[in-house]
Amino acid sequence: MSSVKEKMTEVIRSQPEDASYEEIMRELAFERMVERGLDDSRRGRLISNEDMEHRIRSWQK
Repeated sequence: MSSVKEKMTEVIRSQPEDASYEEIMRELAFERMVERGLDDSRRGRLISNEDMEHRIRSWQK
């Protein structure tokens, strides 16, 4: 498994040379969200699509 610094370096290096600070930060945040989601999945911390749909609808009120 890569260290946090190694993963961040990998993400940064994968960006185009003209990438802005904001674009790089967005990619780092996205990578973190994906990793958190995968970790939740591995640990069984999931909810059904129906439960998620109900939560989203409750936000729209």
